[in-house]
Amino acid sequence: MTVDLLLGLQWGDEGKGKIVDVLTSNYDIIARFQGGPNAGHTLEFDGIKHVLRTIPSGIFHKSAVNVIGNGVVIDPVVFQKEIEGLAKFDMDIKKKLIISRKAHLILPTHRLLDAASEASKGKAKIGSTLKGIGPTYMDKTGRNGLRVGDIELEDFKERYRSLADKHEAMIAFYGVELQYNLAELEAEFFEAIDEIKKLEFIDSEEYMYQAQKAGKSILCEGAQGSLLDVDFGTYPFVTSSNTTAAGACTGLGIAPNKIKEVYGIFKAYTTRVGSGPFPTELFDEVGATMAKVGNEFGSVTGRARRCGWLDLVALKYAVQVNGVTQLMMMKADVLSGFDTLKVCTEYNYKGKNIAHFPYNVEEENVSPVYKEFKGWKQDLTGMTTYDELPVELKEYIEYIEKELEVPIKIVSVGPDRKQTITK
Repeated sequence: MTVDLLLGLQWGDEGKGKIVDVLTSNYDIIARFQGGPNAGHTLEFDGIKHVLRTIPSGIFHKSAVNVIGNGVVIDPVVFQKEIEGLAKFDMDIKKKLIISRKAHLILPTHRLLDAASEASKGKAKIGSTLKGIGPTYMDKTGRNGLRVGDIELEDFKERYRSLADKHEAMIAFYGVELQYNLAELEAEFFEAIDEIKKLEFIDSEEYMYQAQKAGKSILCEGAQGSLLDVDFGTYPFVTSSNTTAAGACTGLGIAPNKIKEVYGIFKAYTTRVGSGPFPTELFDEVGATMAKVGNEFGSVTGRARRCGWLDLVALKYAVQVNGVTQLMMMKADVLSGFDTLKVCTEYNYKGKNIAHFPYNVEEENVSPVYKEFKGWKQDLTGMTTYDELPVELKEYIEYIEKELEVPIKIVSVGPDRKQTITK
């Protein structure tokens, strides 16, 4: 029996989908434990690019069962479209995909609330994806939410109506101009609910317990990144769930002492989407080149990602909080061509150099302290072994390993599942 955990160590978009896809052949069950359709996992193989929003990344492997855990929030409309998009791949979704009854539902009015809340903030907006994630988690913690299991109840529509009416009163409270046709949105929502009913609903904590007892191997899949964790991220510019390792326990009902390996995914540089502090952000030609070569646009939202040098202070913090046992470096190929690379090793925090991640990393408090490395010119995308990598990249990797005290086991040199070097 194995329960391993895979998560992102930066502000999301690290390439988790690809690594889950690479690893899934080793696991019987792939289980998503938090987040919603604001998180897109991109997988690329056989010349086709796939973007998954709610469905775990093991869906393309024949033998893997995919579980959507209780910590996930599901938008039935987005979910239905995602399933329809997989129809052409001739897979039996009903056998491969199961959903926790305790997962919460994103209502059309949750999305409207999200838009109204963000619009009311003006320049202080947090950069929400407007997918209704925040309001859904607020209803969850406020004990108002509707869950997948409620769909099976006879009075589900009455429960829906009660909550939607409450949401409309809240939307009016924000006092912003919002154009919408709720009847149209609701028709789409209930049509999607009918499709979801065709899938198997499970008591996921019991399912996971019995799977462990039966000796099944399980990979827990996170969304977003550790620096977006609602508790440990750059609050308030965070998501609404626990993206760190602890979230796997609460989002699936798995006991902490059952988790063995914790795979931490990070880019060879740093990116961030939306608002919020970003100490190593680059506003020059180097940052623009990273964005262009790395195709740094959100897989779900299409939003341009801000780019910067690798932030080792933030990365070390994420490794500590998550108890990472193995590291995987993504997009090493994007750094090919730079004469010099930089790594942030410390922050100058209010005039004093510190090596830990402080409470506030806003620009007025923090400036990065860099160590420089010699770059490389070679194209990495066709390389298949660690020995082939340029010596400068190996020095870069070995320095990061030494500082983080965790081995880098995988180096990704391109988007395709085959462009993955095991060290």
